[in-house]
Amino acid sequence: MTKSFKVRLNYDIIKEQGGEGMQLRYHMVTIEDLMPAGHFLRKLEAALDLSFVYEETAQMYSRKHGRPPIDPVVLVKYLLVGFLYGIPSERQIEQRIQTDVALRWYLGLDLLERVPDHSTISQLRRRKPGFRKVFRRLFEEVVRQCMERGLVSGRLAATDSTHVKASASRESEYLAEVPEEPGVYWERLDSYEEEGLEELACRTGRRRKKRTKQIKRDKRRTHKRVSSTDPEAGHMNRPGKPRGQHYLSHQTVDTDNGIIIGLTVTPGDVYDSAPYLEQIEHIHKNVIPLQAAAADAAYDFPLAHRVLEEHGIDFFVRPQPVHDRTAAELKRDAFSYDETQDVYLCPNGKHLKLHSLRRSASGLYWVYLADKQDCRSCPLRKKCLREKDKRGARKLEHSYFTPARQRHLARWDDADYQEALKMRQIWCEGTFAAQKWRHNLIRILRRGFEAAEDHCLLSAVVLNLKRMIRAAL
Repeated sequence: MTKSFKVRLNYDIIKEQGGEGMQLRYHMVTIEDLMPAGHFLRKLEAALDLSFVYEETAQMYSRKHGRPPIDPVVLVKYLLVGFLYGIPSERQIEQRIQTDVALRWYLGLDLLERVPDHSTISQLRRRKPGFRKVFRRLFEEVVRQCMERGLVSGRLAATDSTHVKASASRESEYLAEVPEEPGVYWERLDSYEEEGLEELACRTGRRRKKRTKQIKRDKRRTHKRVSSTDPEAGHMNRPGKPRGQHYLSHQTVDTDNGIIIGLTVTPGDVYDSAPYLEQIEHIHKNVIPLQAAAADAAYDFPLAHRVLEEHGIDFFVRPQPVHDRTAAELKRDAFSYDETQDVYLCPNGKHLKLHSLRRSASGLYWVYLADKQDCRSCPLRKKCLREKDKRGARKLEHSYFTPARQRHLARWDDADYQEALKMRQIWCEGTFAAQKWRHNLIRILRRGFEAAEDHCLLSAVVLNLKRMIRAAL
């Protein structure tokens, strides 16, 4: 790092013994002399190469017109030190740099040089919105450097999400009608549906015609709590979590050294499972091949088991508790599945045979139906069917992807399965705790999805940098 240092003259006023005379003492000091040799920022400067920032921002600055700009690397460092030392606002970052010699040294500012005004960052976002792509590139560069140092292996990637308070109060919320969108995996299920229909034809000898039109999207409308202050945030209402407007930071951590290798930001009302497959596949294809993935019960959805199995990724997930919402007295547990005959056996000894493949907005389900004649004369009819049941026969469903889920969960009692869940808890929850305690992941002061994503990326970057430098010691 090349810096131009000025000599600062300190004047010490000393009273001479036994007299009124005054004496001035001159000190020859540079900022390099004042910077401790083993300071963390020296290690950070040596470890992190920010030259790519000039490449990313080259098109944003004119070489012929206007005043000379503030060095974009200085602006990136300006924000980095805020997250590194848990300084919540840019105004406070400016004040801290003004008086902290170590921060001045890291930014390349002389002792008497003016610190960039905090409003410079605000104007940068307003006038050069493309600058924010630097933060995603910074996150990727740090992950790449961690990989080069052997800190990321892909042996086990653990995923979880944490809430980050949005800059919006509950008083700003109002109920808005929004159209219900199809499931996040809508297009992905198309290919599986065709595959399932072929299998249905083999197992039953019948299948409907190939779909030529997209399934009509559900046009029902639902109510959603929206903030007039930050409409892009989402109202979070989860057991044990604070209610209100939040964003969610979905992070995937390599459990070798706790390096965050994937990050997605969503509004607070999005299910954890929604961005999961896209994030894992991106890491597997573009970052590092994954051998195994671990997650808590929120990620135990059937499609995940099938997709990860196809990628050759072992899936260690805590099973999601089953809630039987059947209105009839006889619940699903009263029926046993005979895999050899591919039928369900009811408490009266009758068979429910495979009938069709049902497609919903978020899944595929095998549909098994009992014979109407069997149900009409069954002594258990009142316990098994509701009085207003129009079908006149009991129906059961299970996911098209159940076999893949069963293969994964069959290893539940294995030591490596339990160890993977333990590592997920240690690294995911420990990482979130460190970010919230020291690196500004409690709340976001700015508004909008882009601000939330930049905020979460910078918090992840500084934690990765700390772990990378600590591992090198």
